[in-house]
Amino acid sequence: MEIKKRDIRALTKEQLRNFFVEQGDKAFRGNQVYEWLWQKSAHDFDAMTNISKETRKMLEDNFVINHIRVDQMQRSSDGTIKNAVRLHDGLVVESVLIPTETRTTACVSSQVGCSLDCRFCATARLKRMRNLNPDEIYDQVVAIDNESRLYFDRPLSNIVFMGMGEPLMNYNNVLKAIDKITSPEGLGMSPKRIVVSTSGVPKIIKKMADEDVKFGLAVSLHSAIDEVRTSIMPFNSTFPLKDLRESLEYWYSKTKNRITYEYVVWKGINDTQEAADALVKFCKFAPSKVNIIEYNPIDDGEFQQAPNNAIEMYKNTLERNGITVTIRRSRGKDIDAACGQLANKS
Repeated sequence: MEIKKRDIRALTKEQLRNFFVEQGDKAFRGNQVYEWLWQKSAHDFDAMTNISKETRKMLEDNFVINHIRVDQMQRSSDGTIKNAVRLHDGLVVESVLIPTETRTTACVSSQVGCSLDCRFCATARLKRMRNLNPDEIYDQVVAIDNESRLYFDRPLSNIVFMGMGEPLMNYNNVLKAIDKITSPEGLGMSPKRIVVSTSGVPKIIKKMADEDVKFGLAVSLHSAIDEVRTSIMPFNSTFPLKDLRESLEYWYSKTKNRITYEYVVWKGINDTQEAADALVKFCKFAPSKVNIIEYNPIDDGEFQQAPNNAIEMYKNTLERNGITVTIRRSRGKDIDAACGQLANKS
């Protein structure tokens, strides 16, 4: 009978050490394998050259490394790179490398499809098929770091969880991935260079605050008026603004970290002075900044970018009230790699 092979990266370092002791080998062999799996991102056991052939064969008989594969890479005219990433079970997610003059940011996915139902987002039109495992999230970061070194001659500097999926609906795996990314035994990146973007799951925002996480928090807000937000993000009826605000107040009281709001202004939806005033009021309870993001159409034309004078009205209203605001121009639009466009068209 064939042994069902275990995913070796689901094991902790301690479990790996114990496995080798059970095989009559030395515990430190587990440390060596762990280093190959995480620091060196080995794709197969034969790459583990400081381990004997017999031991590699024994690992091959007992375990698999469920490594991702970049199936297709597209490069935008602005330098942005989009990866179609094939998982071990054949499903595909997308991740994006966003370069600027001074840094490279990885935009990574946390779910295949998405748990939520935002009407303006292409990913939301894919049903959620499953959560990504910690190693599948980690592998996306490694792939983008390699591309950054190859094409831009510098390592990856920042990570945003703004790809496919709602990260807080896969909270435990996202947290485990971030632990590996920030660990000296993994990629050794600073958690201060990582931002987790959520549409707002109040219970999990409070949980993150209690667990004293060190990464940044961004909230896709898009309206501070309940009826409007529910019309574009229907799950808002389950997690209304009152609950979201309370969880963010709690987050700030615990972490003292400023909150970032991601905000798209659409023609005829939230392009009024009333909507801008509501946003100011929502921002006032804790230090925050607002990123106004250019909208990227997803084919059917139901949502349209607001004209420039509406964007300027928002900018002036926020600045007049002492709130930091940045207007973000989208990158990678020509390859459907911009915010809200990730839909596995490839």
